[in-house]
Amino acid sequence: MRNQPLDGKTIILRIELDTKQTFFGTAATAIENAGGDIIAIDVIQTSRDRTVRDLTVKVREADTPGRIAKAFEKLPGIRLINVSDRTFLLHLGGKITIQPKTPIQNRDDLSRVYTPEVARVCNAIHEDPSKAFTLTIKRNCVAVVSDGSAVLGLGNIGPFAAMPVMEGKAMLFKQFADVDAFPICLDTQDTEGIIATVKAIAPGFGGINLEDISSPRCFEIEQRLREELDIPVFHDDQHGTAVVLYAALLNALKLTDRKIEDARIVVCGIGAAGTACTKMLLAGGARHVIGVDREGILTRDHHYPNGMWQWYAEHTNEDRVYGGLAEALQNADVFIGLSAGGILKREHISTMADQPIVFAMANPEPEIRPEEAEDLVAVIATGRSDYPNQINNVLCFPGIFRGALDCRASVINEEMKLAAAEAIASVISTDELGPLYIVPSVFNQRVVEEVRRRVVQAATASGVARRQPRE
Repeated sequence: MRNQPLDGKTIILRIELDTKQTFFGTAATAIENAGGDIIAIDVIQTSRDRTVRDLTVKVREADTPGRIAKAFEKLPGIRLINVSDRTFLLHLGGKITIQPKTPIQNRDDLSRVYTPEVARVCNAIHEDPSKAFTLTIKRNCVAVVSDGSAVLGLGNIGPFAAMPVMEGKAMLFKQFADVDAFPICLDTQDTEGIIATVKAIAPGFGGINLEDISSPRCFEIEQRLREELDIPVFHDDQHGTAVVLYAALLNALKLTDRKIEDARIVVCGIGAAGTACTKMLLAGGARHVIGVDREGILTRDHHYPNGMWQWYAEHTNEDRVYGGLAEALQNADVFIGLSAGGILKREHISTMADQPIVFAMANPEPEIRPEEAEDLVAVIATGRSDYPNQINNVLCFPGIFRGALDCRASVINEEMKLAAAEAIASVISTDELGPLYIVPSVFNQRVVEEVRRRVVQAATASGVARRQPRE
């Protein structure tokens, strides 16, 4: 495997030197010869014959830390204690914490936040359970729930390894929308077990964000929880992706002077995200959608044991097109990829309609890299942050939950999701719209504000809002 450049990544080496046997210069020379560049030195501990130092080293290749470690093994008097990098240091002890809103400074404060005065609040909620929304953290708290079965592109890595992702999700909730979120990774992948556990913890939360649960179990888990709980349940891998994709597509269609009801759309990869994206496209008015997966084009003339594929076949491909990806893409206006890296070729795109729109969203490797197709397409988007037009769920879930919590919505319905997508698309004005700018930055502060506002309006209009928040 070819050694990958790291663009100046830094690592931190903690080394112990026996000053009777060696000098620091020996260690520095070994690091330099192995391809590292020392940019900072911190003395951690020192004595007459021993010193411990942290060396911040810039490395440009993935195997440089290994070469440094091997070099140290050959040098007497040098012991490599630990190697870390900024990413691992950021995760030490976890990335989130819980802080009280008011300090407890005396006995009177203690009696009010805890016993005996808290009993009055408990009784008030007992008499009227709806007061939990006003008198507890429930009003602003979301559970980020995963079983670790489909984490990023890593697959089934389990609940312990999923925690860093869920912690990161909780950070994004707080930073972008001031929503208190807590990561909950379940040590079960049993559908009924997950449903029962989430229902059991639901009293403490105003919403449930399901995350990284594999297909097809995720469909039943979300559907059952939506039916059996009275708070919003939102599987972000499905609906967050769908909302942001639809927002980007609205702007791409505007840029190429198309209408969604006329556009011929090919969706490649009919899993959780592909199905949710298609449902949103259909709700938005799309009439010409073809789905392609491992067995080729899904068609209603064939029976599929996968229930979602069967639903898909019955609701798309009205013209009964047969074949594979190549046949599906002939004269298509839009390609939406949620499948695997490298499967879309230039020759595929050349058979599409004029000014084709390509959303190659497989991660970490898109179906086709933008530099391979930019001369053939009108617009291209990916799921990666190192290319323009990133389809990023962060544009959706903070604002949609902020709005749902503020109006105390019982569900997040299709009307609210469409409103969120239209809000994201609207943040980019007609004058700003261009091939390299069809979705706003995740750091655009207007996104959460606009999504929240329109989601509240949609929840109210569709009858699922239980209060009208003050603007």
